Amino acid sequence: MAITEAFWRGKRVLVTGHTGFKGGWLALWLSEMGAEVTGLALQPSTSPNLFEAAGVGEGIRSIIGDIRDLDLVTRVVREADPQVVFHMAAQPLVRYSYHHPVETYMTNVMGTVHLLEAVRQHGKVEVFVSITSDKCYENKEWPWGYRENDPMGGHDPYSNSKGCSELVTAAYRNSYFGPGTALPTRIASVRAGNVIGGGDWSGDRLVPDAVRAFGAGEVLTIRSPRAVRPWQHVFEPLSGYLTLAERVWSDAALAEGWNFGPRDADTRTVAEVIDMVQGHWGAGARWADVSDQANLHEAHLLKLDCSKARAVLGWQPVWSLEQGIEATVDWYVRHLRGEDMRAVSLRQLQAYRKVRGGRID
Repeated sequence: MAITEAFWRGKRVLVTGHTGFKGGWLALWLSEMGAEVTGLALQPSTSPNLFEAAGVGEGIRSIIGDIRDLDLVTRVVREADPQVVFHMAAQPLVRYSYHHPVETYMTNVMGTVHLLEAVRQHGKVEVFVSITSDKCYENKEWPWGYRENDPMGGHDPYSNSKGCSELVTAAYRNSYFGPGTALPTRIASVRAGNVIGGGDWSGDRLVPDAVRAFGAGEVLTIRSPRAVRPWQHVFEPLSGYLTLAERVWSDAALAEGWNFGPRDADTRTVAEVIDMVQGHWGAGARWADVSDQANLHEAHLLKLDCSKARAVLGWQPVWSLEQGIEATVDWYVRHLRGEDMRAVSLRQLQAYRKVRGGRID
């Protein structure tokens, strides 16, 4: 299903976390479609970063601030007067959460509470989409995908905080924005798999770690090469979020939880993914298995069932994992060459949108 550019033209949209990887790509996409974008986020957490490399801040209103500050969040929502809100601000790293649990819960849980409360007080937002993670589910490591009505859970502070965020979102939807209330906001939540794409330099993530190692001529060490994850290019879930927001705008019944993951064929092991990255990078790319070393707990098997999105929204991935990895490696190689990364980013986005707008059998 194609994204309707005319729908977004002139729409007032608030994106929290716009200086991050996924949030940066979403803000760039919305801006290119003519939306009036306001972003609220901390300063980029890495250098380099997508926000600066791709000039995401050009043409949008960028506010640097912390969603843990309720007064600030309330003021931003009031001043931006958004019609649509995408909540992406988060502490996004599993291993970091083990060492910084309070920060993780304050950001991922109370940050969500603050934004929902600000939206409740404002009373004029039409659509609210809260972005969490596939890790929000209680992971039993079974071989089939999790559906939207499976229970929330999470072993580590990050995963658990995302499950908590989902419960907070559902509580606000049921308590303040459901049938019989005076508030118009339709609230949905979305969960995606492991995303890849150009512009991510976060620590303890497979592709950014590979880019750093391969670019420096070093050997990449892999903790869990046999772990299975639902991999997808960042454009795929973002297209799902945009599609859902459009549909929820006119159909309140769709304001609920949704999975936007890859095809079953693209649920691969870490080793398979890094082999593909290595193949596209070329000479000098090497990796080593360090799985015998003691590591913090991470899930070994996690899959999403996206039947609901396919059946109800007509959404499905349009790039294979191989295509996503090719585009990702190409982005980083061009960045190393010193190319105009805003132009490169917009070309990749246009290429994806062209496929997304066509017929996919």
